[in-house]
Amino acid sequence: MSGTGPELLLLGAGRVHGRGDAAVVALTRVDLSVSPGELVAVMGPSGSGKSTLLTLAGGLDSPTEGRVEVGGRDLASLDGRGRARLRRRRIGYVFQEFNLIPSLTAAENVALPLELDGTPTRTARREARTALAEVGLSGVGDRFPEHMSGGQRQRVAVARALVGPRSLLLADEPTGALDSASGEEVVAVIRERVDRGAAGLMVTHDSRYAAWADRTVFLRDGRITTSTGSRLGLESLVGPVPDGED
Repeated sequence: MSGTGPELLLLGAGRVHGRGDAAVVALTRVDLSVSPGELVAVMGPSGSGKSTLLTLAGGLDSPTEGRVEVGGRDLASLDGRGRARLRRRRIGYVFQEFNLIPSLTAAENVALPLELDGTPTRTARREARTALAEVGLSGVGDRFPEHMSGGQRQRVAVARALVGPRSLLLADEPTGALDSASGEEVVAVIRERVDRGAAGLMVTHDSRYAAWADRTVFLRDGRITTSTGSRLGLESLVGPVPDGED
């Protein structure tokens, strides 16, 4: 791991949805740091706050308590435009629902964050095809999402998160639409990018994929209850974790 400060830092971060009697606590006073060169897995049952943790880390939502820093910047200090710019330049996000644009080809979907940030189209498309090749999709750059399988769409979403000089990778069940072998390949790609200096935070329900991480945190009822090195007996510690969305 790098000796620099954390790329992602959550300090007492919490999120409550609604108010009064209708308030729902999604996350409570979470402290978490992820450094360059480190992959952290997040496990927990449905409703434990896993997806909420990722949306806060990626600046897609704001904490109702505590703070979130990316690259040393407090996200609360940025306006909407500043957050969007930071996400395009520093953060790669793999969503559970893929979030691909149906009217764009695979290569165009992957290139979009670079183009929005001012990268010339030809350069962005070249980098997009390189990212697609990283996830085993060299031949689908010109296909539209409707002409791809669920597993291929998942890989395109991963390629979009990897394209360009992303320093923070956030993945919400990146293997959800893949068989075991393909899932291992995708996690290996994320691991390789982290080994090259990115920080990674990956939600997974499968201890096989969590084992690729340097450490794993376990969430329950919006709180971190356990933190362990994945190679030190994670499965025996937490047992099988039910799949499900937060």
